[in-house]
Amino acid sequence: MAFPGYGGFGSLNQQMQMMGQAMAGPNINAGYFGQPQYPQGDPLWGYFSAIAGQDGEIDADELQRCLTQAGIHGTYTPFSLETCRIMIAMLDIDHTGKLGFNEFKELWGSLSAWKQHFCTFDQDRSGTVEPHEFSQAIMAMGYRVNHQTLNVLLKRYNKNGRIYFDDYVACCVKLRALSDVFRRRDSMQQGFVNFVYDDFLQCTMSI
Repeated sequence: MAFPGYGGFGSLNQQMQMMGQAMAGPNINAGYFGQPQYPQGDPLWGYFSAIAGQDGEIDADELQRCLTQAGIHGTYTPFSLETCRIMIAMLDIDHTGKLGFNEFKELWGSLSAWKQHFCTFDQDRSGTVEPHEFSQAIMAMGYRVNHQTLNVLLKRYNKNGRIYFDDYVACCVKLRALSDVFRRRDSMQQGFVNFVYDDFLQCTMSI
């Protein structure tokens, strides 16, 4: 039995290499506390440091400005503030509501992969994909969900019958984050986990 939700570019470096966009390895000199120094030649550090505050981290508003200035959305509509919030929640392990530079680099890699994946289905460059293409994209990322779940995703993320890039990314973030929660708890890979009520709310409402 395929383990449910085992996908979404979870193994980022491998996926990026498969897509011809190998991601640079981590900076071993980087730190999480204070204002770490990174090579001036790293373009991501330039975008990040121009926005980050004294704590060396960025919140949702700053992330939105950073991604917009960096232009990772390309010709698509810039990311909404809500999408930026859930992108932070996906990687915000310490629940500060902010991202450090290493987390930002990981997010950038995921966004690059999702964007190229979206482009393979948005062949007319309209900035949207149709429902059947959206379903194919979800399955192509390795998620094993049933027809009812796909319908729930389509109802949640479509606008006038089409899925825009911003909503596509929001869906990818949710799928990855919730799948990570599920996978960590389902250590035996049995396909089910148990939650108490408050635990369930904390896991789902924080994303």
